[in-house]
Amino acid sequence: MTLHIESFTVDARDPLALATWWSEAIGWVICSESEDGVEVDLCERLDPDGGHPYPELSFVGDGGHGEGQEKIHLDLNSFSTGDQHATVERLIGMGATRADVGQAPDAPFTVLADPEGNHFCVLDPRPEYAHLGSVAGYTVAAHDAAALRDVWATATGWDVTRDEPDHVVLAPPDGSAPIEIVTRPTMPPQRRQGAHPPRRRPRRPRRPGGGGRPAPRPRRHPRRHRPDRRRALGRPRRPRGQRALRPLTPPLSPLPQVDRDGWHRRRPPAPATPTATATDFQLGGSRS
Repeated sequence: MTLHIESFTVDARDPLALATWWSEAIGWVICSESEDGVEVDLCERLDPDGGHPYPELSFVGDGGHGEGQEKIHLDLNSFSTGDQHATVERLIGMGATRADVGQAPDAPFTVLADPEGNHFCVLDPRPEYAHLGSVAGYTVAAHDAAALRDVWATATGWDVTRDEPDHVVLAPPDGSAPIEIVTRPTMPPQRRQGAHPPRRRPRRPRRPGGGGRPAPRPRRHPRRHRPDRRRALGRPRRPRGQRALRPLTPPLSPLPQVDRDGWHRRRPPAPATPTATATDFQLGGSRS
C-alpha cells in the first residue's frame, strides 16, 4: 500500500501573510485556513466540485520561527532565460532577497529568500520541467540521498527517474512536480531520538611547571566521608588519635590466642598458691 503526500509544511511567523505572499508569487490560491489562523493551506487550483490537486503548501506557525537551514524548499520553474530573469526581478520587487547557501558562483539557478527568510530557487529553463507550471519540484535536503531513495520510493510508489549517490529524483505517475533528494554537507548533524551526548570526565588541572602532567588527586581522609556511627549510636566521640580498645574474644587462656589485630597472646600462668608447712604450724603454735 502506498501513501499519499498531502502537503509540504513551511514554518511561518505570520502564516496568513506569508501564504498571501506565496499566492501572489506562484499564482496558487488559498484553499483552507484554520479558525485560529495558525495554519493556511495553498493549492495549485480549485476545481468546480471543490477539490484540488495535491500536494498543498501548508504555512504553519504560532508566532515563532525555527532557525536553521530548511530541509525542504521549492524550485520555481522558468521557460526561458529571459523568463528566469524576469521572475527573479519580480520576486525581488515583492520583497524577496538574494541568498547564499553555498551555491557555486556560476550556478544556473538563482537562490532567493521570502520575506521570512525561507529559501527557494528559481531554476534555469530545463526540458524535463517544460510541461509543469510555476512549481518545478520539491527539493529535500538529506545527509545521504541514496539512503532515503528506497524509503520514499516505497512509501509513495513514485518512479525513480534519477539515481545518483548525491541526487535522487522521484516522479509521480501523473507527471506532476517531482521530489528531488539531494545530499547537503551543510545539514545539521543527525541525532538519534532519545540519545544523549556522552558525558566527558572533567580533566584534572595541570600542575604549574610540571610539563603538562596532571596534578595529584587530593587525598581523602578514610573516615571523613563516612557517617559518624558513634555519634549516631549516642556514644561519646573519641579524641583524635586515640585508638579504640577492642575486646578479645574468646577470653584469654593458657593456649595461644589471636586477637582481631592479628597478635598472638598467651595468658600468663597464675601465681602458685602458698601452702602450709610444718614449720608454719610449729611457729604458730609456739606462741605463749
